[in-house]
Amino acid sequence: MASQYLPFSPDTRLILVTTAVATPVLFYAIQKLTSRPTTANIDMPKQTVVVLGGGWTGSLAARRLSAELDPRKYELILINDRPYAINLIAGARMTSTTVDNLDTKDKGLLAYDKLFQNGNGSVKVARAVAVEEDKESGKGGWVVLEGDEKVRWDALVVATGSAWQGPLAFPDEEKLPAHVQQWRERVKGASDIYVVGGGAVGIEFAGEINEAYPDKKVTIIHSGSKLLTSVYPDKYRNDIEKKARARGINIVFNEYVDEIPQPGVQGLTTRKGTRFDTADLVIPAFGSRPNTAVVASLTPSPISSNGSLKVNPTLEVQGHPGIFAVGDVVDWDEQKQAAKGANHLGIAVPNVVSYVEGKPLKKVYNGSPELILIPLGKTGGSAYLGFLWGIMLGDWASRTLKGKDLFVPQSRKDRGLEVV
Repeated sequence: MASQYLPFSPDTRLILVTTAVATPVLFYAIQKLTSRPTTANIDMPKQTVVVLGGGWTGSLAARRLSAELDPRKYELILINDRPYAINLIAGARMTSTTVDNLDTKDKGLLAYDKLFQNGNGSVKVARAVAVEEDKESGKGGWVVLEGDEKVRWDALVVATGSAWQGPLAFPDEEKLPAHVQQWRERVKGASDIYVVGGGAVGIEFAGEINEAYPDKKVTIIHSGSKLLTSVYPDKYRNDIEKKARARGINIVFNEYVDEIPQPGVQGLTTRKGTRFDTADLVIPAFGSRPNTAVVASLTPSPISSNGSLKVNPTLEVQGHPGIFAVGDVVDWDEQKQAAKGANHLGIAVPNVVSYVEGKPLKKVYNGSPELILIPLGKTGGSAYLGFLWGIMLGDWASRTLKGKDLFVPQSRKDRGLEVV
């Protein structure tokens, strides 16, 4: 009876019925297959981006990369020898006085707890001893840690900063509190303090000590005939000298100090033989050097005659694809400052992302204007902005922009931390 409603041959009817039954099943199967990730996405291992050095610039590099890298495709690792960054801008005040108690994790020690945006990243607390490249594949390599552990990288950002001596030569986490306390006690117990180095760091040390201990004699010894360097105009160099002297800070020009007396040893002798018999504390505030020993074994050597890393305008290290540099380690004709490191990130971060995605590196660095802001304690100082004809600002700007808080609140906000 049913055949009278299907005017087809038995074979044709069989084909039609089979098709009607099979089509929904086939459609469902196709839909499931096309909704799955491709085999390439399933099998493709994640690439690893490593930021080596978690100081001022390195921690910000890690934070920006965490916002740019797809966690489904990339793993982000920050390697640092402490579980926090140190606000070096606050270093002089932190190590010479107890003003604001900056050596705490709610002030000048910047924890990584909330550094990575959306939790996209991890921290490896360890000391790196070398960087190796994968010569066999020609891509990527390893960061070698103490104990011979290795961390693979497909792209590497070197942000190891500068190495200092004296108070700013911060040790590892366990020894840091004692280091800070020891320098504070040395300053408190001295009466005739000499700061060797008339650059920005030396001037800030002198200003902090002078303001916290106005009864102490404080003297800056500088190798040049004016404070700072010739990068800055004489009018600015004269202005900061005038302001320092007005506060009772003494300045000795054209003298080199080759040997820093050990704490507790009284007296200081310069290269010329000039003797300062009553000096009872000498603070070295000069001679920072790029902290590039960890990459010294790379071939060809990427290290310039001044110890910095030779880079292309893309901030990729010359001769070493996939390795980028930011901050104080960059060999560029500019003063080493935190602001320069921040400017480097606007070039390096997009280029790192382009590199791991296999795209051309399009961002180029053209340098930054020279800006400097030197506080003399909390209440004054001098600033120079290298725009237009060169703008100079005085006590109010120095106090408001930097001296008041040394960027402590802003540095915490920039790393996702609560401001107390």
